[in-house]
Amino acid sequence: MPMGIFRVCLVVITAIVNHPLLFPKENGTVLENTEEIIQKMKEREEILRLEKLRLEQEIESQEAAQKVLEKAAKVVEDVKEDKVQWDMWTALSMVIFLLIELWRQDFQEGNWQDTGADEDDIAVLGKAFKGVAFPDKAILASFYEKRILGTTGDMARMREMVEGFADDLLEALRSVCNRDADMEVEDCMGVGSMYENWRVRKPFVCDLIVPFAPPEPYCFRSQIWCSGDSFPPDEQGYGTIKVCRADEDETGCICDKTKLGEDMLCLLHSQGNTTRLSSEMEDLLCFKNTQYLDADQVMKWFQIAVTKAWNKISHKYEFDLSFSLLDSPGALKIKFRSGKSIAFNLTPVVQYENSDVYFISHFPRNCLAADVPSSTHWFLTFAVYERRFIQMVSKMLPANACHVSCLQILTFLHGKQCSLTGPSGLTNYHLKTVLLHLLQTRPSQDWAPEKLEARLQDMLKFLEKCLHEKKLYHFFIGNGKVPAELGFPIIFQRAEPLNLFRPFVLHRAVYKKTVDTFHEMLRNTSALINEYMVHIPHVHTNGIQKESV
Repeated sequence: MPMGIFRVCLVVITAIVNHPLLFPKENGTVLENTEEIIQKMKEREEILRLEKLRLEQEIESQEAAQKVLEKAAKVVEDVKEDKVQWDMWTALSMVIFLLIELWRQDFQEGNWQDTGADEDDIAVLGKAFKGVAFPDKAILASFYEKRILGTTGDMARMREMVEGFADDLLEALRSVCNRDADMEVEDCMGVGSMYENWRVRKPFVCDLIVPFAPPEPYCFRSQIWCSGDSFPPDEQGYGTIKVCRADEDETGCICDKTKLGEDMLCLLHSQGNTTRLSSEMEDLLCFKNTQYLDADQVMKWFQIAVTKAWNKISHKYEFDLSFSLLDSPGALKIKFRSGKSIAFNLTPVVQYENSDVYFISHFPRNCLAADVPSSTHWFLTFAVYERRFIQMVSKMLPANACHVSCLQILTFLHGKQCSLTGPSGLTNYHLKTVLLHLLQTRPSQDWAPEKLEARLQDMLKFLEKCLHEKKLYHFFIGNGKVPAELGFPIIFQRAEPLNLFRPFVLHRAVYKKTVDTFHEMLRNTSALINEYMVHIPHVHTNGIQKESV
């Protein structure tokens, strides 16, 4: 019982203590504190989230910085490797450059025009020679003897006659000229095919060049394209000639190079002196208001002087003399009363320094040749050295060597083909250049008379190769292997090779016509030769083949 009363009392006390009306404020505070805690927890969570984002950004920045450092380190390593490689490539480039320079020197001093007919060339050349019936040595020898050899005597008689008349004409020319004012004319020289004994087609024409010099106290000072100053491609092979007083400094007066003020006067070149100098230069055949020799003025003076000279001596001869071609001012023709005529060219030239290279006033033109840059640009001719080289080589070849025969047959075939199909870009000078290259590279025993067929084939193969590449280099210019015995000027040997076929690159129609004419000539070779000889029994033709060694 007492125990039950105690339990009841305990329950009543507990109920009173926990009644909400007894502690109303304390219960409200607990509710408010809970909301505040939740709010703070949310704020704390936001702060933590922002802190997490900041830390993540810092980590990413550190990782990016680390990557940048790693990349920079890699770049440094690459730079070191590239530097090593660059040093290696620099050294290799220097070696290649030296090799190219050595090759270029060898190119200029040695075998700079490939004249071989190797097996690799046959693949290129074979197209033109496929199916071509080429005469054998028996037919060629008979053709040469019957058609060409007989002209040698005619050429010798004509040369003798023309040279004698030209000497007499030039002597009369000197007598009619004013020695104090006119140009001084020297003795003439024979050049070209008539004097190298390979002219075959008529009419025979002798080419004579006449050197001349200015009267005292003047002199010529020349400048050529390979002297160091830059010349455009179309002026390669040309030069200019300046007429100066012998005592005049090459550099000239400073007033020519300095712009003087209006109140300043050059005591050497006053207005009166300038007018007098201009008049003197015109009298000395210079281009207007310049000191450069004018080729057109020279030819006009020369034609007038030749006419006066002929009028003085015409009574001694029983023929007439006239200028035959308008486009070739030096072309003269002797007309006999019987109706026969003899043509020859008498062309004034200017000597280059103390050599046998000459500036020629007018050069025979063809459909391939470009126009002369101006009348003050003079073409250089190496005809004297070409004649001298052929004479020198001929002495070292076997007796009755076939080199001249090859050139004569080739020029005959080409000339005959051009008469049938029209002119082409090839000239006899191109054909002679081919022979000069082969004479330099082929051993002397290869030019024995029995090897006429093989050497003629070599010339045709070499010529076709040059046409295919559009490259035929001048024999002397850039050729470092010119024999020293010729005394050829070193400045031309050191010059860049001059491509005689360069105009083919610019004139495609002419190039196509030239190639077509060449191929047609190959196909007609047998017919062209057989047309001019009697039939020889038991002979055969064969295709062009490479000569076996």
